[in-house]
Amino acid sequence: MSFASLPELAALASTAGGVRIPPGDTVPLTPRVRALLDTTEMRRLARVSQLGLVALVYPGAVHSRFEHSLGVYGLALEFLRRLQAEPSFAAVVGEADAAAFVVAALVHDIGHWPFCHPIEDMGLAEIPRHESLVEGILADGAIAEVLETEWGVSPRRIAELITGAADDRAGRVLHSLLSGPVDVDKMDYLARDSLHAGVPYGRNFDQPRLLANLCLDERGSGLAITDKGRTAAELMVFARYVMFSEVYWHHAVRAATGMLQRAFWIVRHAAVPLTLVRTDDHAFVAWLTAAAAGTAAEPLVAGLFGPRRRLYKRVASFDALHCPAVHAAFAGRPYDQVVAICGHLAEALSARTGVAISPDALLIDAPPAEREVEFKLQVRERTDAGGLCWRRLEDLSPVVRSLAHEQFDDLVKRVRVFVAADVADAIRGCGSLDDLLLAAAETA
Repeated sequence: MSFASLPELAALASTAGGVRIPPGDTVPLTPRVRALLDTTEMRRLARVSQLGLVALVYPGAVHSRFEHSLGVYGLALEFLRRLQAEPSFAAVVGEADAAAFVVAALVHDIGHWPFCHPIEDMGLAEIPRHESLVEGILADGAIAEVLETEWGVSPRRIAELITGAADDRAGRVLHSLLSGPVDVDKMDYLARDSLHAGVPYGRNFDQPRLLANLCLDERGSGLAITDKGRTAAELMVFARYVMFSEVYWHHAVRAATGMLQRAFWIVRHAAVPLTLVRTDDHAFVAWLTAAAAGTAAEPLVAGLFGPRRRLYKRVASFDALHCPAVHAAFAGRPYDQVVAICGHLAEALSARTGVAISPDALLIDAPPAEREVEFKLQVRERTDAGGLCWRRLEDLSPVVRSLAHEQFDDLVKRVRVFVAADVADAIRGCGSLDDLLLAAAETA
């Protein structure tokens, strides 16, 4: 098998037919890549922000999922260029699969709709996961014709590579390049989000070193690194941890997230899922604003998207290390239960403060149970006898083990209480909320 003749790989050697993206990279554009990028489905991603509500806190973070998709595509070519020298990879992945991987890298976010991550975190049965939309979008309209005539690939194969549904060895290997501990998606968004947010955290890992030390794992079914790439992998774990701590999970970003989730919860019965998932940022905000008019969601939506930013204020914060009981009572709790608890807490606080507090003037940020910095990666080492052995990065690195578990789950993913600004001072002056939170949690 060989994919050395893949047109996109050959185009890497020239910048004449490429497009420039921040921070100054050129990604090659072959005719069939141009055809794919010019479809309606891909152009929609140029109107969907990569970080959504993060821009309310970091004003420069307004880059699009289209820009990110180009960055992921560029990295996919770099992965292929490196891995074509790995005999175990080249023996499994031929030109057809390599072409499918290039397409999957370009369209991996095609199912994304505006602000879908915070809304998906609510776990509403009627709202589909964005990954489940990929095949349907690819199989319909102009993009389906481009895939068939220009690329010779099926929408199902692309969807399998993106979602991990592929059951063949090449499919499993290529999915690990798209979604794994070290993958083209994470490697791009960490650096790109960091660049646009104006912070250094996501750029402080050695991307060239990682690329130079990619290999396959012991079973030959997923991505791994050689021992020379271990430090670079540790730096990537740290970069991801700090980006979550300081950007994605910044307390003001979480306040905005809580406001959007509560507003969507209030108007959820007006949502038409199959229509929403084809929208861009402008259309989604227009729909939400119209749906919220005259409801308790209206001030929440206005505070996020109106002429003046009015975010809820943080009045309490609880991590698993210092407040284990409160954290355990809320982390991973179903969203409908959290809303009900907010009602009980608002009633208790109204009695304690003497100020009338509406249930929708109070939000409890109960972090989802999924680990965000999990980093299961094999490291290939050479033995003294000249053979090869594979070990888990977590076993080799206490730093990785600590960051992925204790640091993130126990300290970053906090339970927070946010309230409307006009009642914040009254609540702050009424003492600790531990007892009220635990009592309210027991009612749900």
